[in-house]
Amino acid sequence: MKNMETIRPEGDCLFCDVASGKKEEKIVHEDERFIAFEDANPSAPVHLLISPRAHVGLSSGVAAKEEILADVFALAREIAKKLGVENSYKLLVNAGHRATVSPDHLHIHLIGGWETPTGVKHV
Repeated sequence: MKNMETIRPEGDCLFCDVASGKKEEKIVHEDERFIAFEDANPSAPVHLLISPRAHVGLSSGVAAKEEILADVFALAREIAKKLGVENSYKLLVNAGHRATVSPDHLHIHLIGGWETPTGVKHV
């Protein structure tokens, strides 16, 4: 993939630190390209962060993101099935620095696992 770094030299990216093993999180899935781990402040019974291992900034070019998003959505479906929430989950993507206080690394929230529609929190 073009225009991507494996690990940011500054070392200030949570997602790069998790992908490289510098920071431990409860990992639900990992492969060559992606890592998925539990959100530290979940808003649902299942709340994961799915991230490319390679650093892709939130404000990176659209082409870099397009290469990844189709694969991330397919992976999210697989993970949701593995966790038993495939019939009811949300995917949330933040775009740009004003949309989130998260690190500048593309990531997708997989949120689900509610018992009833009234249990759904809006995020």
